[in-house]
Parts: sequence; C-alpha cells; structure tokens
Amino acid sequence: MSPEVLVECAHISHAYDSTFAIRDVHFTVRKGDFVGIVGPSGSGKTTLLKAILGAIKPSDGHVTMKPGLRMGYVPQVESVDWNFPVTVLEVMVMTRSAVGRLPRISAEEKAAALEVLERLGLAGLEHRHIRELSGGQQQRVFVARALFHRPELLILDEPTSGVDVRTRHEVLHLLADLHEAGVSIVLTTHDLNGLAAHLPRLVCINKEIIADGIPVDVLTSDVLERTYGAPMEVLQHEGMPVVLDHGGTEVARRLGGLQ
Repeated sequence: MSPEVLVECAHISHAYDSTFAIRDVHFTVRKGDFVGIVGPSGSGKTTLLKAILGAIKPSDGHVTMKPGLRMGYVPQVESVDWNFPVTVLEVMVMTRSAVGRLPRISAEEKAAALEVLERLGLAGLEHRHIRELSGGQQQRVFVARALFHRPELLILDEPTSGVDVRTRHEVLHLLADLHEAGVSIVLTTHDLNGLAAHLPRLVCINKEIIADGIPVDVLTSDVLERTYGAPMEVLQHEGMPVVLDHGGTEVARRLGGLQ
C-alpha cells in the first residue's frame, strides 16, 4: 500500500446467516481523511466499521492496514451503561491490557490521562462519576478514552446520535480540532444536514457503496434515493446541500392545511 493509506477494504463482502450486510465494498482511508459514512438502518455501516476495526473477518475480500496502525474507537453514547460505577479517570485507563477490571493506576498513566482530559476541556472531572456528566461531557470522555493511546485513526459510531443540538455542535468542533491536529477520522451518522453536509468526504452505503466524494457531489436526489430507497429533495443554501424528506414535507403541508 501507499504510505498514505491507513486502511484499505478491498472488495469486501460479509454475510450473517446467508444474508449479506455488505457486498463488494471497496473503501480506503488515507492519512488526513475525515470521512462520514451514511445510509439507512441495516445498510452495513456498522459491519464496515467492524471490518476496519478487525472485529470481524469479511466473508470475501480482505482488509489491509498500515503496519502498526494505532486506532481508537468511540461507541454510541446510547449503547453505554451510564450507571456502571466508574469515574472518568477509570474509564480512561480501562483500555489498558493489564489484568483486572479496575487495576491500579500508575502515576505515569494518570499524568497521561489528565493531559488528554485537559486537552478536551474535561480538566478537574477525573474523579466525577460518569453518570453525573452532561451529554457533551460524556461524549468527550469516550473520545478522550480513545485518544489515550494516541491513535492515528479515530473511528466513531454515530457520535451525534441521541444528543441535543448544543452537544452536537460541541462534538463537531471537537472533531474538527482533532482533525486539524493530525488525527484521521471515520464516523457513521444519520445526521445528513447537521453533520454529514459539513464533512470533507462523504460515503453513501446500502450494502454496497453508492457514492463517495465531497458532500455537494454525494448529497444529490438521485444518490440519496438509491441509498435510502425513498425520494428526497436537495436544496442549496449558501453553497451547502440541504436534504428534505419528501414524506416529511408532505405531512407538514397537510398539517398546515388543517390549521
């Protein structure tokens, strides 16, 4: 592979119980990329992430990684048990390979963790229980956890799912800062207007790659209908694509007529 290539998924397919989740997907992540993957539920987004992370071996094709590539993973906030009795600092160091659920934290590890927390605006919260944090702080803690091992590639699964508008803006600014600092980023999202439209590179997937490019080229009515299986209208606002769901606009029109 080229030295600039971090991960290459070479025409991979994967099936669960004879049903293909992805088919013949060719996807490459290069150094400096900031990629958003969009598609409907069941389109294969999570399967593609698992293949990149090495959590699954594709049924066909292969995934090649840069030797020694360091990756960090941020799960969906909604998938986390926030009542689990751990502090922010304990969450940070639980990614170590040391034996034990909550092994002793060394002075060196604590210093490294505190440095990352400060970088992400979480200084002073290291002893706070995770359930006591705001939604934006919780998301930042799991980004901090992924950054603890200084990854070259950060992978996030729906980082703005289930959060309010303010938290979404916080996450966007955080990811932009990390990207400017040299971290390559791949994320999945359902947020076509709030997140996907602002990314440098966008990939539409529904079992297979439908389109891959800059948002203005990818977020088109034709591509989105092939991706989601439903008509969508795309308008241009100040040079940015804005996606309208035909079903939603029709309901709004009908409700307006009833007033």
